[in-house]
This record gives sequence, structure tokens and C-alpha cells, in this order.
Amino acid sequence: MPYEVGAQVRLVRDVQVGGSGTAGRTGSPGPLFLAEGLRGVVTGSAPREAGGRAQDALAEFDRRVGGQRFDAHAAGLLGNLRDQILRQGAVDSGGAGAGTGYQVRFENGFVLHGLAEDFLARA
Repeated sequence: MPYEVGAQVRLVRDVQVGGSGTAGRTGSPGPLFLAEGLRGVVTGSAPREAGGRAQDALAEFDRRVGGQRFDAHAAGLLGNLRDQILRQGAVDSGGAGAGTGYQVRFENGFVLHGLAEDFLARA
């Protein structure tokens, strides 16, 4: 169900807003989540392209290793890693194509951009 600007919404599941990869290395707390049920207001929306972050990660991977020569073993490992990035993108996007991403300002002051419609319900 599309949401217009000003619509009152709530999260229908927890949403991770902090990366998990940096917590152990920097000594900072683990990833940050916004909890299911948190209420907010839609402040904007924009079309989302299929793939999103996974496409960006794949482009960066290809930029870094493209044009290099590797032996057969290393090439196989890199091929497997590239496949994992593609599979993760299918999981993150639910296998879906383009959709609408919403900007929501929550009661606790957090603002999330690009939040998928399936994370929201009318409040």
C-alpha cells in the first residue's frame, strides 16, 4: 500500500540502521536497530532501483578486481565471492524489482531514507 507524505506509519519488524562489520574492530557497540512498532511520519518518497546496495557492492567488487589476472584457484574463489554478493542482493531486495523507498521521521528523532514499503504499516 503506497504511503503519502504526512502518513502516520509504524515499523512491522526490526530495522538495522548500523553496520555490524565495524563494531568489533573499533570497540564501539554492535549494530543499531529500530524496534518493531516504532511510530513515525512519512516525510518523502522516491523510486528505488532493483538491487540497491547489492548493486553498488557488486560494481565496487568488479571495479577492484576487474582487469586483473589470477590463477585458476584465485579466479574460482573470486567467482564464488561475486556469486555470494549477487545472492545477498536477491535476499536483501526480496527478489523484487524496483519499488518505492520512503523517508520516515520516527518519534525518537531518527530519519531513515529508502525504507521499503514492506517494513511499514499504517499506524
